Amino acid sequence: MRAITSLHLLEKLGKTRLSRHFFARDFLYSEIGNFHAMQNLPEDTDLFLQAGRALCLNLLDPLVETFGPIAVRSAYRSPSVNHFGNAHDLKCARNEANYAGHIWDKRDGAGRMGACTSVVIPWFADQYTQGRNWRDLAWWVHDHLPYSEMWFFPTNAAFNLTWRQDPARTISSYIAPKGKLLREGANPAEPPEARRNRYADFPPLRGIVYPPIPSNWASPESVS
Repeated sequence: MRAITSLHLLEKLGKTRLSRHFFARDFLYSEIGNFHAMQNLPEDTDLFLQAGRALCLNLLDPLVETFGPIAVRSAYRSPSVNHFGNAHDLKCARNEANYAGHIWDKRDGAGRMGACTSVVIPWFADQYTQGRNWRDLAWWVHDHLPYSEMWFFPTNAAFNLTWRQDPARTISSYIAPKGKLLREGANPAEPPEARRNRYADFPPLRGIVYPPIPSNWASPESVS
């Protein structure tokens, strides 16, 4: 466990690469922390990085490599920032409910590691604002990625996306039809063919081609 006790350590943390497309700095901004002049720093940087890498490698990188750039709307919250947000009705659940969620550097009550971020996929948001159903994206994620939880919001079809050990595989929404689309342990109400028809015009999974690293510069340590 390492705490951030200096600017040097914070800069080092921010420059740490989590995956092909993301660095730790991408997830440290907090509007609550910014407005109320509170530090949003992990208490356990080792767990923060481990959970963040799993989130990026399993969920966020595949989104980028399928749909292009994504926008991180909300991500890591320190226990103190999250507690403040909960106490002041700033749309933060209590800390215990956010362990292995927005609070990446705390395991949940079952001992599971996890991380959550709220994202917008501009490629889909442009269609959603024209009337496309948010469930088209929800079922695509369900059928392609090892998520634990999704929560959808009305603005731009933003959604909380959680990776967690022993995933729950639940989908909820504040967009009509509100509530639980998929409960833990339940089978989807829509059969596979109906779900595939919803997203038949989506791009292929990880179909975006990036320029390869020249073989003479590639190394086993390169982030793929």
